[in-house]
Amino acid sequence: MMKEFVTIEDVLQAQRNLQGLVTCTPLDYSTTFSKLAGCDVFLKLEIMQKTGSFKVRGSANCIANLSEEARARGVITASAGNHAQGVAMGATRLGVKSTVVMPENAPLTKVEATRGYGAEVVLYGANYDEAYAHACNIQAAEKQTFIHAFDDRDVIAGQGTIALEILKQNPHIKAIAAPIGGGGLLAGIAVAVKQLAPHVQVYGVQSSGAPSMFLSVNEGRIVETANVNTIADGIAVRRPGDLTFDLINKYVDDVVVVKDEDITETMLMMLERCKLVVEGAGATALAAVLHGLLPHNDSIASVISGGNIGVNLISKIIENGLIRSGRRVRLVTDLVDRPGELLKLVTHISELRANIIYVFHEHAGRNLPIGHTKIEMDLETRDNEHAKNIIFNLRKAGYRVELI
Repeated sequence: MMKEFVTIEDVLQAQRNLQGLVTCTPLDYSTTFSKLAGCDVFLKLEIMQKTGSFKVRGSANCIANLSEEARARGVITASAGNHAQGVAMGATRLGVKSTVVMPENAPLTKVEATRGYGAEVVLYGANYDEAYAHACNIQAAEKQTFIHAFDDRDVIAGQGTIALEILKQNPHIKAIAAPIGGGGLLAGIAVAVKQLAPHVQVYGVQSSGAPSMFLSVNEGRIVETANVNTIADGIAVRRPGDLTFDLINKYVDDVVVVKDEDITETMLMMLERCKLVVEGAGATALAAVLHGLLPHNDSIASVISGGNIGVNLISKIIENGLIRSGRRVRLVTDLVDRPGELLKLVTHISELRANIIYVFHEHAGRNLPIGHTKIEMDLETRDNEHAKNIIFNLRKAGYRVELI
């Protein structure tokens, strides 16, 4: 019988290779999310991993398995995200020179973080594909080892060590859910789980804006999407890996997709209720759990895969989340342009227990009648019901109020 390409022995060896190189991250029980999901929900917090994501597990294991000759030549990869930092740290900790090719428009914070972990960063191209092609050219010329982000036996085995930790931390867990980009994380987890605890269900979750693995599993062949568009940039992959597809097809119980709105809502809930800063990909699996997309289990571990997110994006997610939940409302109305009318409106709003955080007062406009003034206001409210009550009472008081 031919040996499987990735086995439990590979994952166990990866765990030995990674001792002292990576952190055994917490498996945290969440009372809040358990109540919302109707089952025991545990969070595998890879946001507390070195570099802020699980990626260092796979890259460090891959580098650890290189021959001395290969280590001497160094390693190279192309990435603008977590994989770049994982390769950089893994290589540095093992005393291996690393080169990371990143697109010229890569966020400065990620470029500096990758350099800070010890890699030589080469900025090239307008996008990942151009950076990847350039990395391949460098690799061919200098004979470095290319560290693939997901479609590599040693990388998959390294990611599978997450499952070993979960099964040890909670031997009674009934299911594990993990996000999918190229599939390395889910494939590694599935290999370990199905060979050690086959009764445990394994689920993969993709964003509906980047569903290549979901489509591939459902069609029984690898499907490449024309483009991707998702808040979860860490899993925005157009084509899954060949090896990862085979392993997921064999071992994973189901693959589902979740909407970006549900991902951002989950990110905001984790920030507000758990004080955890999580990137889009990191919240994807939990979003599926909370929105009932997975079969009900007594207990489920959701892999929170990474927390590397820019503060500007966090700000946008908070703002959108407040609007969707009815805690931030923008309304527009018009008043007779005479002293005291604005004070009357403000008094009504005060009595309705809303907080005014922004006012725009316009005395002339194309669609504004002479003698009237246009008022725009941003209000802090409790929830959607409170916001609706404010609009209802203002209209009852004679104001022509519209939501923007």
